[in-house]
Amino acid sequence: MAAEPSPSPSARPQPRADAARNREAVLAAATRAFATSDTEPSMREIARQAGVGIATAFRHFPTREALVEAVYRDQVVRLTAGARELLAEHPPARALRLWMDLFAEWQATKHGMTDTLLAMIDAGEISLAHSRQELLSAITAILDAGAAAGDIRADARADDLSAAILGMLAVAAKSGEPGQAGRLLDMLMDGVRPR
Repeated sequence: MAAEPSPSPSARPQPRADAARNREAVLAAATRAFATSDTEPSMREIARQAGVGIATAFRHFPTREALVEAVYRDQVVRLTAGARELLAEHPPARALRLWMDLFAEWQATKHGMTDTLLAMIDAGEISLAHSRQELLSAITAILDAGAAAGDIRADARADDLSAAILGMLAVAAKSGEPGQAGRLLDMLMDGVRPR
């Protein structure tokens, strides 16, 4: 007896519009809360900021780990999509500098979820290797376009650039000096321009 075909994606039930809005509201509130909080914010606080009840927040994200994973993955998608969008709208060197700012925002988002994120990475629940590869591919696309256009050095490598950005953002975060991250990233951009 032949197995019944699986339903097509369009035949699967779609979430109601209000449920999808609530999920996005919780995700956006969590992203903001993680970026601005010195400690990991509670699910209750995130639900309050999203304008939903705690039960609604838990319906979409049954655990703190589920929410942290969703925020983390959402930010990786935004970074990779952001690279393509910036490259479509700007010359490669400008796109790269703007993308560095997106990356800095992503780093800030992880601030209030660091403990949970590290525990999930240690437990193997989140793979950094996959996210790293996606981000390196995004950087490579910009670097390749820049090398072809002649406004980024042809020998610039995505892994080197990623390491430099991470190091500069870590130093700037510890200094607490407003504007230092931007100045460091500007200096890095000077280094990747052709000589």
